Amino acid sequence: MTIIDRQKIEEALSRGVENIYPNPEELRKALLSGKKLKIYCGIDPTGKLHIGHGAVLGKLRQFKELGHEIIVLIGDFTATIGDPTGKSQTRKVLTQKQILTNAKDYKKQITKILGPEGSNVRFLHNEKWSNKLKPIDLLSIASQFTVARLLERDMFQERIKAGQDIHVHEFLYPIFQAYDAVIMDVDMQIGGNDQTFNMLAGRTLMKKMKNKEKFVLATKLLVDPTGKKMGKTEGNMINLDDDPKEMYGKVMSWPDNLISLGFELCTRVSMDEIGDVKNPRDAKAKLAKEIVKMYHGDKKAELAEAEFNKVFRNKELPADMPVFETKKKNYFILDLLCDTKLVVSKNEAKRLVEAGAVDIDNVAEKDWRKAIDLENGMIIKVGSRKFVKISLK
Repeated sequence: MTIIDRQKIEEALSRGVENIYPNPEELRKALLSGKKLKIYCGIDPTGKLHIGHGAVLGKLRQFKELGHEIIVLIGDFTATIGDPTGKSQTRKVLTQKQILTNAKDYKKQITKILGPEGSNVRFLHNEKWSNKLKPIDLLSIASQFTVARLLERDMFQERIKAGQDIHVHEFLYPIFQAYDAVIMDVDMQIGGNDQTFNMLAGRTLMKKMKNKEKFVLATKLLVDPTGKKMGKTEGNMINLDDDPKEMYGKVMSWPDNLISLGFELCTRVSMDEIGDVKNPRDAKAKLAKEIVKMYHGDKKAELAEAEFNKVFRNKELPADMPVFETKKKNYFILDLLCDTKLVVSKNEAKRLVEAGAVDIDNVAEKDWRKAIDLENGMIIKVGSRKFVKISLK
């Protein structure tokens, strides 16, 4: 049985929603009719799940709670192509082994949001049907699209202007994604606003091959003040499997103008409770705690909050600070930051040093060429959340 609760339906149609196709009125009518909709979201395992995925999965949960059938499609085939959305260059092709490794913990993390797999939640993999397509099948599907329509994509227009290549397999990505919707015979697809082109391709193919409407709900994107997505490409993501303390600290580093959107997309806090942000520090702390709670539970959220306050409000060092053991007593600072795992590359280390974001025993170091004389117990800090203690052997 589906739930026909006008207030809950209106929240599902408005909270965190950017656009609905063909329009909100048609979808509202379908939901109020009591019909059980088959709704899906596709996720390509090209890397770790992050909080942007969490926002879309949270929208799926709302429809699940209204009694609709939910499908999470793991794009283990489409990941081999690589979604060109927003990419100025062709993606590097992933091997099947890389894809399987990336997807290893997806179900475990997703069920933290949607609840356990059961009658209303299913996990499917598009590799099972896409790899069975024969050349004649692909020709038939591709004939439903025009090159002019596919070239309308912003990133393709930008590449053409820049004289960069567009590979044929990138044209095929929205076609294969569209076929997913048809083969599963869904009523609706949910995804981030950046996926609108791909989702509408599925709507087009559904009409042509099955003479059926497919609703498309595009959610708002969690973007930083520059308009860039909070995701893996931009390097500012929060992974769903991040340590609770790391997750809490990352949210606390968000700019104040991201607080309201963060509540709307990433938590289940009532919109009435959010209101105007009058005290950004307290609001951000509540947001960080709510996000950690969603993925790690109440207890770990409490501990993450306490640890953050201990370190950053009371200026104490973290209780579980990593220790770097070494026999070397003299280190070039870029090598030191890399070897202690405080940064991932020398380029990042150089940038952070020049920005004054590296402290050694509470003294900022701004010379990236400098060699550091190590001392036992020396504390190295990068940014506001990363620490390591030196232990000389």
